[in-house]
Amino acid sequence: MTLSRILVNAAAAAILTTSPLTAQEPSADDPPYLRDRGTGVRTSLLGSYVRQGELLVYPFFEWYADKDFEYKPSELGYGPSIVDYRGRYRASEGILFFGYGVTADLALEFEAAVISAEVRTSAADTSSGKVPQVRESGLGDVEGQIRWRFQRETATRPELFTYFGTVLPLQKDKHIIGTQHWEHFFGIGLTRGYRWGTFTVRVAGEYSAASQPKFDAGEYAFEVLRRLSPKWRVVAAIEGNQVDEISLLTELQWQPSRHATFKFNSGLGLTMNATDFAPEVGVMISF
Repeated sequence: MTLSRILVNAAAAAILTTSPLTAQEPSADDPPYLRDRGTGVRTSLLGSYVRQGELLVYPFFEWYADKDFEYKPSELGYGPSIVDYRGRYRASEGILFFGYGVTADLALEFEAAVISAEVRTSAADTSSGKVPQVRESGLGDVEGQIRWRFQRETATRPELFTYFGTVLPLQKDKHIIGTQHWEHFFGIGLTRGYRWGTFTVRVAGEYSAASQPKFDAGEYAFEVLRRLSPKWRVVAAIEGNQVDEISLLTELQWQPSRHATFKFNSGLGLTMNATDFAPEVGVMISF
């Protein structure tokens, strides 16, 4: 099935499922610091949690636009040059995400993508064998994660969680899509709920078989989640990778039924090396 058909079917399921309760709405017995998120384990998706025995299926579409994409000719497959240039990058990606709550504190994730991408090379690039543009399409990143909450939040202490993930090297012959070498990452995070919202801080390190050094700092983020009503939530986050790729992420979540959440997300680059604009839309189905 194409991604568009999956999204249409998911939307139809959401409309037909009219239960007034939402999948992640805390019950009346939950403490007030869980009002925004409920009792689930945090997933890698912005402002999303999975409970024990719950399966999340999230097909979504993302588009990328970057007018100052940094590249080296050697990374694009032509010329030996390792000089940095700035080109124009465009891509559209369909991603299918699965998350499952194994226990009350342990969750598994898997996601796979198909992507079409294009880089228009810089006019200042005079490398031998230069091409005006590089286009590739096919399988994007394929990864899995294990996520473990090792301390639950109480009235006096925050929630603590950790996660480990692997990205599979399934596109060894591509240059701008997918992953060419083994990548692993490990992170830790803290979550605390207040009356004004719930904040999460997380940091990670990563290993890449192709990088020098192979171990380096990974993603870091500060996120705030707020439930506006039983059906509406908003999320805002500052997310970065290294010190020169920092973005502002915002998301609106609408839960018309207990089994479906529509997610409308947008990423805005705050630094030159971050992607300028990356909107996302999808429907998360809960079983």
